[in-house]
Amino acid sequence: MQKSHNQKQHYLKLKPENPWFLGLAVVGLIGGGLLIASLLTNNGSTQLFCGGGGAWGRTPFDGNATTATTLQLEAILHYATSRVVPQQSIGEITVSYDVLRSLGPSNFLVFGLGHDSLMWAAINPRGRTLFLEEDPKWVQTVLKDAPALRVDTVSYRTQLSQADELLKHYRTEPDCSSEKSFLRGNDKCRLALNMLSDEVYDTEWDMIMVDAPRGYFAEAPGRMAAIYSAAVMARNRKKSGVTHVFVHDVDRRVEKKYAEAFLCKKHLVKAVGRLWHFEIPPAANVSGDFC
Repeated sequence: MQKSHNQKQHYLKLKPENPWFLGLAVVGLIGGGLLIASLLTNNGSTQLFCGGGGAWGRTPFDGNATTATTLQLEAILHYATSRVVPQQSIGEITVSYDVLRSLGPSNFLVFGLGHDSLMWAAINPRGRTLFLEEDPKWVQTVLKDAPALRVDTVSYRTQLSQADELLKHYRTEPDCSSEKSFLRGNDKCRLALNMLSDEVYDTEWDMIMVDAPRGYFAEAPGRMAAIYSAAVMARNRKKSGVTHVFVHDVDRRVEKKYAEAFLCKKHLVKAVGRLWHFEIPPAANVSGDFC
């Protein structure tokens, strides 16, 4: 049935892709996180949640509740007053938000720095959120408005045009194999991100979001190395539990192909829009190749 003009206008105002709707939804998510943080601060997270050994009873990354609250308030102000909204849809954002809410303060590694970065940091109060970005100029631009964000600059050694050739390289290079599965100092495996900071290598990440680097033109770095390296980090986990890995833009051939090759369809637990959510067990709990 054909919609009237007024019905169409109403639909455009309410649909999740509308920038104003998305901005308000993000403010709501961050506000919910702020409420939780306030409850923890007022009541003491140890007394409230430590009995079950849950994530909220863990020692926070910076130990500074005021810093976390300030970041959340800055994020609310930013998204409430800006037409620039996160790249992901509210449905895609909610997937990661729900995991963060269930885990509590987490180690969260994000490939990419963008309009959603302040949001990711704000909904992980008192957790460790680190962004990996390829463009130094863009880093400086973002940090002018959000200086509290923690960012490492990464120089990738791949190009999107090499995606198919790099899969062949993976199959023939022993240092790429799942049995070795290491990143730091791995010069032979071209998919291994061997140029990251010690913090990245020494931290066991509870969540990894792959939404960068650029992967929409031939000379761009592509996300091949990011997806491979996320799989290696997840498999090398020593703590109990799984590593939650999220890959965005799986409607594109390379993202989909590499996610299936290294994160595995059997570990895919949710798919919303262009986002896939994987739960990767440590290598000690599985056998054989990546998939």
